Amino acid sequence: MTTVALSHSHLRRPRRYFELAKPRVVSLIVFTAVIGMFLASPGPPPLHAVLFGTLGIALVAGAAAIINCLVEKKIDALMARTRGRPLPRGEISPLHALVVGCAVGVAGLGILYAKVNPLTMWLTLATFVGYAVVYTVLLKPATPQNIVIGGASGAMPPVLGWAAVANNVAPEALLLFLIIFVWTPPHFWSLALYRANDYAKAGLPMLPLTHGPEYTRLMIVLYTLALFAVTLLPYATRMSGELYLAGAIALGAAFLGYAVALYRRYSDALSRRTFRFSIVYLAGLFSALLLDHYWH
Repeated sequence: MTTVALSHSHLRRPRRYFELAKPRVVSLIVFTAVIGMFLASPGPPPLHAVLFGTLGIALVAGAAAIINCLVEKKIDALMARTRGRPLPRGEISPLHALVVGCAVGVAGLGILYAKVNPLTMWLTLATFVGYAVVYTVLLKPATPQNIVIGGASGAMPPVLGWAAVANNVAPEALLLFLIIFVWTPPHFWSLALYRANDYAKAGLPMLPLTHGPEYTRLMIVLYTLALFAVTLLPYATRMSGELYLAGAIALGAAFLGYAVALYRRYSDALSRRTFRFSIVYLAGLFSALLLDHYWH
């Protein structure tokens, strides 16, 4: 019986490390990075850049998530949303998490340097530091603007993908960065609204706690309006055409509808739906960019 239990424990351990790397978050990061790769090339991008760039970026993103979980182990234990993670449950030791996180991160950076290009490696390293250190350690416990400032690291994946193929950072790549940068606050604050009690228990200065729910809902509306305007820039600069424009307007109108409804008649259920739609919105917007890129 003990042997069977140990066997199951060993089988579960790789899955626990996989959970620690936040695969759902990493999948969105990788998706936007890959879109950046395709947009950087007038035709199909080089296969080796796509394969090794995707692998390297995914590994470093996973490493950043592991370090984030390690730093926030005590905070995660206080919050209903995160107390089931492997570190708070004691299923993985902090030392093992640190070793695995560092190993995965170094492997990812090594792949980017050797198989892609040094520029992508350095940009990815800066993104790692921005998320795992600047955001997680310095900003998140210190200011309600943590997600606004720290959102810069979360907006980098399409720039990394672009650099992996083009070996430069063009203005078009910065437009992709700007879209995600402005998208991040309304995306995250819609989560923070219905998880406010969790953040209060953890002692984190999230906007709904420091400025109140109504102010946060107003900020969601204003940032969503700004996002709507920013998403028109690829068309205005002739980076994209009418197909993308139609998608951006339809998705932006839907997101704005959620934001206004959230401001006028708040409920936790509506806040949760807004958060979920924001993910669909970003995936749809970047899909529209990709389709339009090869449409004309």
